[in-house]
Amino acid sequence: MAIPFLPGYGIKPLSIDPLGVVAFTDGTNDVIPNQQQCEAYGYTYNIATGTCSTFTFSKNLGRNLINEKNRLLGAGNSTETGTNNTQIIGEENIVKGTATNNIMVGTKNEIANGVKNGSVFGTRGEVTANNSLVIGGSSSTDNLGERQSIQLMYGVQTTTNSTVNSYLNNITDKYLVVPDNTIMYFHADVIAVRVGGTAEGSNGDYSSWVERGVVINESGTLSVNRERDAIKSSGSVSAWRPVANVTGTNFRMTVRGDTDMIIEWNSNITFTQIKTGVAL
Repeated sequence: MAIPFLPGYGIKPLSIDPLGVVAFTDGTNDVIPNQQQCEAYGYTYNIATGTCSTFTFSKNLGRNLINEKNRLLGAGNSTETGTNNTQIIGEENIVKGTATNNIMVGTKNEIANGVKNGSVFGTRGEVTANNSLVIGGSSSTDNLGERQSIQLMYGVQTTTNSTVNSYLNNITDKYLVVPDNTIMYFHADVIAVRVGGTAEGSNGDYSSWVERGVVINESGTLSVNRERDAIKSSGSVSAWRPVANVTGTNFRMTVRGDTDMIIEWNSNITFTQIKTGVAL
């Protein structure tokens, strides 16, 4: 800043930082101006903070610029800094942190920090998993996620007869976390199809099942009670099978293929949830 000294003043503006605060100099050293010195150069002095500024920085302005691609229709909706490409229709919905590409329709729903491509409809629904669909069936005074359904997919490719984990959205080590003191009925429509390998049979061999049951988190301890029905199959598939399981607080869907068969797996899983809010 090439600003000359004003007559009668031994300091002058040196620079302006991104928040609008003006730094002064006496020609050699940085100097903090008093109110008279600040205002003499046409700036605004903040008595409470003792700073000289060209403008007052607005946190809301910065936040709105970051969130400019969000669309909010209704009263009391909010998106935190970093949320992007989110559409909200309703009242008192919240999107946390760096959530991206989400849709909310209803009342008092919430999408967790970092969730991508989620959708929630209804009241008091809670979205915690990428690419999931949540329907909130609670009253506006219920706890968040108290009564809701969740739909999502697990997938994996197998090449041996070992039992392996399938993963949420086919992303290694990603699972649905079952909240504390929550019970869920799960219904998984599972399909598997052979796409390669040298073992007996051929590409296009397939099998399908319904894997269902109840998973419960009792104060941090998960357990599962499950059953499986075979639906339809074709070809050399007798060794194939899915099994619902748990580890820690994660819901898992394990699968077993066969030796020298390349098999693609997909589980379309619906969870019917009660999040009790009391110790189970």
